[in-house]
Amino acid sequence: MAKRLAQQDEQKEMSFLDHLEELRWHLIRSTVAVVIMGLLAFVFKDFIFDVLLFGPKKADFPTYRLLCRAANAIGMNSFCFDELPFRIQSRTMSGQFSAHIWTSITAGLIVAFPYVLYEFWKFVSPGLMQNERKTSRGFIFIASLLFFIGVLFGYYVITPLSINFLGSYRVSEEVFNDFDLSSYISLVRASVLASGLIFELPIIIFFLTKIGLVTPEFLRKYRKFALVIVLIISAIITPPDIASQVIVAVPVVILYEISIYISKAVVRNQKRKERNSPGGKMG
Repeated sequence: MAKRLAQQDEQKEMSFLDHLEELRWHLIRSTVAVVIMGLLAFVFKDFIFDVLLFGPKKADFPTYRLLCRAANAIGMNSFCFDELPFRIQSRTMSGQFSAHIWTSITAGLIVAFPYVLYEFWKFVSPGLMQNERKTSRGFIFIASLLFFIGVLFGYYVITPLSINFLGSYRVSEEVFNDFDLSSYISLVRASVLASGLIFELPIIIFFLTKIGLVTPEFLRKYRKFALVIVLIISAIITPPDIASQVIVAVPVVILYEISIYISKAVVRNQKRKERNSPGGKMG
């Protein structure tokens, strides 16, 4: 029986080129999934552009209505407007077609994100121990959930705050804002994708703790430095006003604190396994 298991293990061992070949097929399947979702987004052009992309520039966008009511409640008139003072234009022959293509690819990547994670997990999981695969079983669901929450946060919070500030900012009445289509789409895309990736922080900390690069003590020790980095990131992906930066910084700080507890739980589980192992009992 032992010989048979050993033979099976030898058959399962793969050379470096075999691993590259397997990785290539995982990447191909992930790319195909993104392309298929991108083609669907390409077909539903009116919804993608008129409803989603250009939604945050309209006065009836949910975020503006909510902020307007909140401002009125405290006697202010912020975020209450009929129309943002800017126009969007395309100044190149292929501008609108290129925007259509790249926006569709971005939408395809966002929608296909869980499947891309699944392909990544299929490539990595054979190298994990059986108990590690069990403890990481919910990886795809949790990572996808955090990513989509981040995308929604970027779309409903960061994007409208940025568009409202930058679209209304004027150095002189002589200058009217005519934004290029690619510039507007880049702002929306960067806000959404950056927020989605930032919300993956607990997952990143989980794996860094598993491989021993991060500890709860390290995260606590450098909490102040992390806060400074969070504020810098908030300043980069939001307009340069304090209120917007605080709105973005708060959930990121919360995610950092959650990551500390996750790191602590991983270390505690690893120590428990070491104590319960035969070698741990002998020591």
